[in-house]
Amino acid sequence: MMEEYRLTIKEMPPSLQPREKMLNLGASTLSESELLAIIIGMGTRNLTALELADLLIKKYGDLRFLKQASIEELQEQKGIGLAKAVQIKAAFELGERVATITFNRIYIKSPEDVKNMVMEEMKYLDREYFRVLYLDRKNGVIQKEDVSIGGLHSSIVHPREVFKTAVKISAASIILVHNHPSGDPSPSPEDIKITKDLIEAGSLMGIPVLDHIIIGDNCYVSLKSKNLI
Repeated sequence: MMEEYRLTIKEMPPSLQPREKMLNLGASTLSESELLAIIIGMGTRNLTALELADLLIKKYGDLRFLKQASIEELQEQKGIGLAKAVQIKAAFELGERVATITFNRIYIKSPEDVKNMVMEEMKYLDREYFRVLYLDRKNGVIQKEDVSIGGLHSSIVHPREVFKTAVKISAASIILVHNHPSGDPSPSPEDIKITKDLIEAGSLMGIPVLDHIIIGDNCYVSLKSKNLI
């Protein structure tokens, strides 16, 4: 009796291969089994990575229960050795950490939110610090970075320094922040000019500048709220 021939993943049409499907259509188009198959990587002599993934999901019934499985329990599935079990656990741990970061992320809904985030740290600085808040599409703060430190009266800022991190981390928009060591947050003509230059640069790059907040001594000014930009 002839042994039944089975296609390997590499022999499948590209549109059915999990990696190719992800590259061409994006991760959101993949099923749970297909995503897990990419993590597993290689199958066995008798089972493809996709079939192994299907078996694991059917065995545990839900990704939540699969996540709770120990490395030893995962290895009880034929075809899942120590390396594959560790890869699966590592993937779940990464997802858990991303979820924690997202949960703790600060979301900016108004200039007051920016003030609350930076005031205590910036109001006592004896030099001008030019800071950028990098936001996601929901206005959550992905990262904050001091891009320039000036003297007592000014801080020189170049668009390249402001936007290089935005491009690197795929920020959807940015908010500019700097302090006035004098304690008076009133914007200078230079502050307004720099802001307009950065707004223009952001427009060309598709990364809008939402506002520029100037921090004083327990007070602040939003250039957008003052209709200065």
